[in-house]
Amino acid sequence: MNSSTLLVAIPATAFGACALPLLLQRHGRAAAALAAALVMAACLVLLAPLAPAALAGHTELARLTWLPAYGLDFSLRLDGLGLLFCLLICGIGLLVVLYALWYLPQSDRLGRFYAILLLFMAAMLGVVLSENLLLLLVFWELTSLSSFLLVAYDSEKYASRSGARLALAVTGGGGLALLAGILLLGHIAGSHELSVILDAGERIRAHALYAPALILVLLGAFTKSAQFPFHFWLPSAMAAPTPVSAYLHSATMVKAGVFLLSRLYPALGGSDLWFWLVSTTGAITLVYAAAMAFFRHDIKGLLAYSTISQLGLITLLFGLDTPLSVVAGIFHIINHAIFKAS
Repeated sequence: MNSSTLLVAIPATAFGACALPLLLQRHGRAAAALAAALVMAACLVLLAPLAPAALAGHTELARLTWLPAYGLDFSLRLDGLGLLFCLLICGIGLLVVLYALWYLPQSDRLGRFYAILLLFMAAMLGVVLSENLLLLLVFWELTSLSSFLLVAYDSEKYASRSGARLALAVTGGGGLALLAGILLLGHIAGSHELSVILDAGERIRAHALYAPALILVLLGAFTKSAQFPFHFWLPSAMAAPTPVSAYLHSATMVKAGVFLLSRLYPALGGSDLWFWLVSTTGAITLVYAAAMAFFRHDIKGLLAYSTISQLGLITLLFGLDTPLSVVAGIFHIINHAIFKAS
């Protein structure tokens, strides 16, 4: 199996096996958990042969023609940044799957829970592996929809339903802004392919539409990563079962915004507008959320504001716009995903 086939097989396996826990739950909770764990482990196995080239700085591309008239191909890329996020998504996801088996009530057969969790994992893999920004947006919105179902998993509880609606409204609104920003970027660069956009950084920053494109993309990133003043949805979403909070709201979904900042940094970073917008938002979020955490009496609320504060720190590091600060931001993504999920 060549590298391109392996790359396509990762999201294909994740999406294709989403329903497996539902089919196997008739054999018990453990069977549903085992099915979900095997899917995540299979994605890690498929990723393993591609890792050495990504770590060496090579970018693996795979492209399938989909809607060429609209500039939308099913094109994937795996580089060092994508590899890092794939390892976080599948590695921490595997641990959360095992944890949920013992944590969730014995009366829960878990098939539906694991099926939605796998759908979310597949959508996150799509986000971090997309080469086409329009394709990335499709997966981006799918993460919002699947997270809505996970936050509202205990649907008999009002807090779960209201928290899910709030999260969907805020992140969905940010997704609309991101759509507009991506369309502007495609117009400026002449393509929605990341390879073209990342190489056109100077042309994008010199264009008259750079400011609105940057602001719209940042709105999408800031809503997803709970940056001030869009932070309020995350504490409400902590009404989700703890395995969901550990996976979505500590390790993966809230990292999608800072992933987008790091992915588009070569094209959008390096300007005064980037510096002021990103660093100011990150600094305000860092300080405000840390202060709010002092006044929370419930542990999950405290962890939510702590997460917002740490995401603010990562955003601030990207906004400082130096080579070392960007490296520090990516390094702290690893730190935070590990310790906060734990």
